[in-house]
Amino acid sequence: MGIAAILLAAALAGPAPGEPVRVGVLAPEGSEIALRDWAPLQAHLARAIPERPVRFAFLDIPGLRRAAAAGDLEFAVANAGLYVELEAAHGASRIATIDNPQVPSPARAVASAVIVRADRADLRDLSDLRGRHVAAVEAGAFGGWQLAWRELLRAGVDPERQLATLRFEGFPMQRIVAAVREGRVDAGVIRACLVESLVESGEIAAGELRVLGAASPDGFRCARSTPLYPDWPFAVLKGTPRDLARRVATALLTMPPDEGGVAWTVPADYQPVRDLFRELHVGPYANLREPSLAAIIGRYWGWALAALAALLAVVAHVVRVDALVLRRTRELRAALDERDRARRASESQREKMDHLARLSILGEMASMLAHEINQPLSTIGNFAEGIGRRLDAGRLEPEPIRRAAASISAQAARAGSIMDRIRAFARKREGRRERVDLTEALDASVALLVASGVPVHPVLHRGPGPAWVEADRLQIEQVILNLLKNAHDALEGVASPRLDVTLARSAAGWTLAVSDNGVGLPPESLARLFEPFFTTKPEGLGLGLAICHSIVEAHGGSLTARANAPGPGLTFAFELPRLADE
Repeated sequence: MGIAAILLAAALAGPAPGEPVRVGVLAPEGSEIALRDWAPLQAHLARAIPERPVRFAFLDIPGLRRAAAAGDLEFAVANAGLYVELEAAHGASRIATIDNPQVPSPARAVASAVIVRADRADLRDLSDLRGRHVAAVEAGAFGGWQLAWRELLRAGVDPERQLATLRFEGFPMQRIVAAVREGRVDAGVIRACLVESLVESGEIAAGELRVLGAASPDGFRCARSTPLYPDWPFAVLKGTPRDLARRVATALLTMPPDEGGVAWTVPADYQPVRDLFRELHVGPYANLREPSLAAIIGRYWGWALAALAALLAVVAHVVRVDALVLRRTRELRAALDERDRARRASESQREKMDHLARLSILGEMASMLAHEINQPLSTIGNFAEGIGRRLDAGRLEPEPIRRAAASISAQAARAGSIMDRIRAFARKREGRRERVDLTEALDASVALLVASGVPVHPVLHRGPGPAWVEADRLQIEQVILNLLKNAHDALEGVASPRLDVTLARSAAGWTLAVSDNGVGLPPESLARLFEPFFTTKPEGLGLGLAICHSIVEAHGGSLTARANAPGPGLTFAFELPRLADE
């Protein structure tokens, strides 16, 4: 019996005390390759949970579906498409997502490429495939067919009716490449970056194949024909003990990157995959698929006459089936509504975390804010005491009393302004995207920092006009204030402290950079700044920068940190896309 068969038998054994942690892993290219690729993760989990052996079962797509349906797995590792199916059918829930430094982000990591021979001048874009012969991996393959299917429909080509043939060759994807090179098909659907890998290994010549509809570079290093979708998640299946799920999640998020820099991070948003399946009417939305009568006759014309004759005899049965379909559709829609309610509850929890992070920033600034508010209050007390002494002495000249009252009013307004800024920043409210001027968000954040009485005021560098973006203003102010507060903390004890803030237009949007000349950080700490629970402060929680990073990425931007060169200190910079009408 091979190694993979032994692992499969152990992983699918019935539950008993002390039995292995059962993890199903999608292995479309076979167990031998999968065993090599996933061995480091299995070893890490085994060290994290020493009292229970960890066993991986390497399965194909149908096998992983069957094992999850039978309740034989506690966890599953699969592509984004299969995860969404398991989520809808078996209550799977993601606890981590692969973080590959070779892609823009965990949420934008997977794409498909539709390849043709470079000498095919008649094939320039996806619409040219109408009436052609196309090869793909299999109907249920996420990157090997479904992503390209959606783009073909958007290009005006219905693969079910307007291709000459659609052949599913199966794994490995090199079969698709061979079919295109040998001219057995006009085009093939493969995972993006496979062509570049084959060229690099010398298996095919550079320039021999071409990608149709290649997207413009946006941080993804390979040619692709489709948008980018989330990377593979690590999911916990329904019925798995919560304590075990929590320990596995902690182990994944603390696992160091491998030699290629690949690690695990907080779960990405898989809504784009659900939208894809809803548009294609597959996976959880298969019951919404309603093929037209013309398509059925066109595909099964040989049976059309017999079906028409049978239809007359089963009208009553059809009516009953329609009623059942309608009921099932209502049930499915109710289930989808429930899932949407759960998603809204998750978003509410994220908003609460953002609110707690803002309160944490104010907590760190509390003593400085109290000192700053105490100054106008003390002034008000002094003027009020002076007025009282004048009254006791019978000195009721109106002008001095009027000046004292004006000073009291001005100091009260000053204290009120400080409290208004604190209240606006600390308030809890539902997140919303709107047209926001980054210059105004920057001014509000700087005003709150200065109101806390910090000794080093930021030096602002920006243009005269507005910087419009689409964003949640309070979340962006939270990011800016967090970066300003961290920079100010880094200046403690510096002889000539300086804090510079630069807002400038970039190629794709607006970039806001916060730079200090503080003590800086060693490279190993700088590389982990955005990890959850990592902190260099004795009393820090390690959540501030991680939350800022997730906020900026959720807005379609990026947040980076680098050491100043030359010179001491750090520079944090985040970029947000410009509004389309700018």
